[in-house]
Amino acid sequence: MTDFAPIILFVYNRPKHTEMVLNALKKNTLAKDSILYVFSDAAKKEKDFENVNRVREIINKIDGFKEVVVTEAETNIGCADSIISGITKVINEHGKAIIIEDDILTAPNFLEFMNEALEKYENDERIFSISGYNVPMQIPENWNSPVFLTYRYSSWGWGTWKDRWNEADWDVLGWQEIFTDKTKNKLFRRGGDDLPYILRAQMNGTMNSWAIRWYYNNYSKNRFTVFPTYSLVENIGFDGSGIHCGNAGKAPNKPIIAQNGEKVVLPDTLEFDEEMNKLFIARYRYTFKDKLRRFLKELLRYKINK
Repeated sequence: MTDFAPIILFVYNRPKHTEMVLNALKKNTLAKDSILYVFSDAAKKEKDFENVNRVREIINKIDGFKEVVVTEAETNIGCADSIISGITKVINEHGKAIIIEDDILTAPNFLEFMNEALEKYENDERIFSISGYNVPMQIPENWNSPVFLTYRYSSWGWGTWKDRWNEADWDVLGWQEIFTDKTKNKLFRRGGDDLPYILRAQMNGTMNSWAIRWYYNNYSKNRFTVFPTYSLVENIGFDGSGIHCGNAGKAPNKPIIAQNGEKVVLPDTLEFDEEMNKLFIARYRYTFKDKLRRFLKELLRYKINK
């Protein structure tokens, strides 16, 4: 393979995280053969100016890649719009892309895995995207595949193709049916019980997420994401520095990250496995108390933003 997918990195105001992410990415076996696009959003608030400038000093000194293309926004675009516009620009030029944000550490074989999967499964219309992340789940003893299919999508180090990306409806037309049609609500929750709550927060204006809108398109087309059996990425953004991750101290569902860089041999064809999906989705299963807590949290956000 010589037509490697470009890497897209989105950064904002976290210089330490950005350095760690770049250092890990440069250790990937295909880094030197890959084009890296970096999108830097401008500061939204005065308190962010210094750190945004520090991040821009870092990204303008990047080496270790085939080519580095840096785009610095002159005014604040916002996380969601910055990601949507950045991916659209690059993926329309190259036909595919690998996307990470400034809090995602990658294993040395991450790029190799992503490129192999993007090439092998491009013509499988059931597949919407490739994930580099997986939750720490109990793997059945008889499971011998390095990947599996699930309905959920992950934005923690992932890739997709131009045709899938350009199918997305960012206005999420018909989203109300998720809450009025029990069958559609059940189908939507195949990716996790948390997803309807995130969708409602997005559409009520209490959240600005591109990822839940991307998942909605995944759901509406009845497609899968390919997940690795063992995670190749780790999120280091659960320290209060990010927009959506909060201050949990560490990522929930912290993965076992494959650091040895061994090549992952992917199967030519994939079949959906109900047992693997159930074990995966168990991480996103809500009890009644969880649902009530989430509903009250959304209600409070709505009242604050009203």
